[in-house]
Amino acid sequence: MLEFIEYPKCSTCKKAKNELDKLGFEYKDVHIVEETPSEKVILKWIETSGFELKQFFNTSGIKYRELGLKDKVGTLSNKEAAKLLASDGMLLKRPILVENGMVKQIGYRQTYDKLELN
Repeated sequence: MLEFIEYPKCSTCKKAKNELDKLGFEYKDVHIVEETPSEKVILKWIETSGFELKQFFNTSGIKYRELGLKDKVGTLSNKEAAKLLASDGMLLKRPILVENGMVKQIGYRQTYDKLELN
């Protein structure tokens, strides 16, 4: 099952969801704040996705700036990053598309029509 991890008020998430709907994808909505992924889940994503660690962080978010993470993210271990990201869903870049526990895409810069989904 495809999971669409989002913050519902986010305009980028709304655009992405609209495209998924137009393409006919079935997915489960996951509210990133109310259902923040666990440290264990995030660590698995980091270690198996092929995405760079920094890509998991919402670098334009208020919390990211408040914590001064710009200079710290590069020094974090995967485990430290997973713990930090699990502490506050707003630190995670969104939307995140997950299929069968594997991250397919983080953020929404490209369209979904080229996604390889099972």
